[in-house]
Amino acid sequence: MATFDSSQPDFMEILHKRGRGALGEKMDIRILEASPERMVGTMPVEGNTQPIGLLHGGASLVLAETLGSVATQLHAGVHRRIVGIEINGTHHKSATSGLVTGVATAITLGKTLCCHEVVITNEAGERICTARITNLILAERS
Repeated sequence: MATFDSSQPDFMEILHKRGRGALGEKMDIRILEASPERMVGTMPVEGNTQPIGLLHGGASLVLAETLGSVATQLHAGVHRRIVGIEINGTHHKSATSGLVTGVATAITLGKTLCCHEVVITNEAGERICTARITNLILAERS
């Protein structure tokens, strides 16, 4: 039987209070699972396509950056600011419909730098993009 660890913050509640942000709303990114170590989110292909109907590669990177940045923010704490300093992606396959799912897994969670690998798959579970994002945790400011 699983037990609940009350010492861990309720990360989904923190995100609910924070909101999705303007771009997250526009692209309809939805967070399904949240922790500094692992973030899972979805995004519809429809509305995030190139003129020829394929999921835009930039949309995949927005999903990846959202997941990696939010995970870093959860690691850093609400009183710290974070900024992305590098993101890259390899697009393996196109998507033309349905939802894509991104899973960000922490590579490193440090005091000043965090790095996440983000794997984005289509509804068939096929990898369409692999991204890596590095975020800088800024010093606390009063």
